[in-house]
Parts: sequence; C-alpha cells; structure tokens
Amino acid sequence: MSTAYGDGTRAVHAGLPEPVPGEPFLPGPVFAAPYHLDPVAGPAAAPDGYGRSDNPTRRRLEDAIGSLEGGSCLTFASGQAAITGLLLAVLRPGDTVLLPADGYYAVRAFARSTLDRLGVSVRLAPTAGPYPPFDGVRLVLLETPANPGLDVCDLAALAEAAHAAGALVAVDNTTATPLGQRPLDLGADVVLASGTKALTGHSDLLLGYAATRDAALLEALRTWRNQTGGIPGPFEAWLAHRSLATLDLRLARQSANAAAVAAALAQHPEVTRLRWPGLPSDPAYPLAQRQMRRIPGVVSFELRSAEHVARFLAASRLVAAATSFGGLHTTADRRAQWGDDVSEGFLRLSCGCEDAADLVADIGGALDKVSGTG
Repeated sequence: MSTAYGDGTRAVHAGLPEPVPGEPFLPGPVFAAPYHLDPVAGPAAAPDGYGRSDNPTRRRLEDAIGSLEGGSCLTFASGQAAITGLLLAVLRPGDTVLLPADGYYAVRAFARSTLDRLGVSVRLAPTAGPYPPFDGVRLVLLETPANPGLDVCDLAALAEAAHAAGALVAVDNTTATPLGQRPLDLGADVVLASGTKALTGHSDLLLGYAATRDAALLEALRTWRNQTGGIPGPFEAWLAHRSLATLDLRLARQSANAAAVAAALAQHPEVTRLRWPGLPSDPAYPLAQRQMRRIPGVVSFELRSAEHVARFLAASRLVAAATSFGGLHTTADRRAQWGDDVSEGFLRLSCGCEDAADLVADIGGALDKVSGTG
C-alpha cells in the first residue's frame, strides 16, 4: 500500500489480497496445525508446512501491520510476548538494558524476575528524562507516550544518541499506534506494541507485534518465536486484521473525545492532577505536537484517594471499570491496584467512541457526586 494514500485508505486496504471475483475482501481464518507436504520436496515446495511457524492468515495481518509501521512485522501472542521475545533474543549475560522507569509495569517485573537472574544489568530512566549516558548499553527500550503517565520523549534525539554509543533502540508504540507515530521513521531499530489495545480496538483478542527494517534482527525474532511458540491463533489474527479497517475512524473519535474530556477535567475541582499530551498546558505538549501525528484517546488524572475513585466509577453510567485501553467503550483503571508506582487515586481513562457530549456530561456528573455537589 503506497504511503501516498491517507491513513484511512491505508488502514482499510492494508494486507488485503488482490481482488478475485467470487472471493471475499478478507479471506477467513485458516485453521491448520500440519499442512499437506510435497512427498518429494517436503516443506520447500510450499510456504506452509507447520502451524507454529506458518499460517497465511497470520502473514496477511503481518503484512498489514508492517505496511502501517513501515517495516517487516512479526505477530506474537500478546504485547508482553513481543517485548520479552525481543529482550531475550537480543540480550546476553553481561549486557546492559535501559528500560522506562514509568512505562508498562510488567516489563520492569520481568526484568527483576528474569533478566537479573540471567546476568543482564538493568537500568531505569524516566520517559521524560534525564537519561544516563548510553555507553555500554546494548538495548534502549523507550515507551512514548508512556503508559500510564503519558510522558513523551524525543525519539529522534534519543535514537541518535543511543546509536552513537552502539546501542539498539526499541520503541513501545502501543499507546500511539502506527497512525499516531512511526518510530522506525524516527530512528528506532524495532517497534513493539500490544495489538490488544487501540490497534484492534474491540476488546476481544490478545495480540502483540514487532516490526523492523533490520533483516538480521527480524530473523533473530522469527527464530525466537518459532522456538518458543508465542504465536497468535488464526482466529485472533483474522479478528485483528478485520479491525484494522476502522483504525483511523476509531482513533479520530477517541482523540476528539479525549480532548473534550481533558478540557472538562481541567476545570473540575475534584481532579488534583491531569495529563493529556494534547492539552496546551501539558508539559509534553510541545514535543507531542512536533513528533506525533495524532494524540491518543487516553487521559490520566488523579482523585484524592482510592475511595474517591471507587465512588466515581460507581456513579458513572458510561465509564466501565476495566484494565487495558483503546477499546470502543470508555473505561477507567485505577493503576495502583496493579503495581504501578502511582498514587492510590491515579486513574487511566481510555476514551471510547461514544458521543463526546454524553461522555463529558456523565464524567462531570459522576465527579460532582464524588465531591458532594451533584
């Protein structure tokens, strides 16, 4: 798919086969463990031999995501499987990895439980900096906007500095999606993401992926995936590909809703702290405007206590208490309950595709009830 087309056109057509009369736009999922082999040539005669390494439904999805990210893509069973696959495929005992101190908490937990034990030195740095020197670092993992705090880092500048020190650069693009920013264009060696969230957006599957323009790195990741087996099933791959067609539409509505919700939250006395990189008052705003093509539909804010959060969620009719983000339905998650290093009243709100006026009225009314004014 040509990059000259707009986001909506590319999302609708990404990864689809050439049209054949009588065939569907997106062929249904292929369910197979073994395939028929040529009795003489064996697996060399056809692209598919065994389901763990080969599946046409999965390849179509990978072609689609790769075209949006601007690289070659491999899908995994979850975003965590993609990230840990990269870490274990690239890092060796004695290596040093730099991870975001305020990024997805499960990555830090994996580093403490597994990388340390394997002899990999783990360093942490906040997304907004300051960053230590990259000398001696094998891999720098960045996440921007960070989940859940929504800080933003300068990908191009950090990639240049890391490369000068001989480090690889990986970027977790889950929150932004490839329509929000393309890290490979900004100097990253590999982009990782959870496709569970806004990329597929229907809250009905688990998926992860890695995309790169480095053939050797792609082959290392493919070998790791084949040997460890962390693949998505064909039905999940098909559901994900189906969902990509509406990515541009969903993101546009979610971002517009986030803008309206963030503006309303900024005026409510119950809210003690607010982050959304699309607000001119947000510290990440100047960099986000320069680096990102659109701002995601995730807003982070704080209430005074966990009790206030519980009362807010109970009072709201449109905001569901749920973890994950990027779905069609607006959800909120008190992140401290999962182990994130945030206040007890910290909420990550994921704006869905409801009408903005309804969301603003519902959230404002729920907060009024919490404060005793509604």
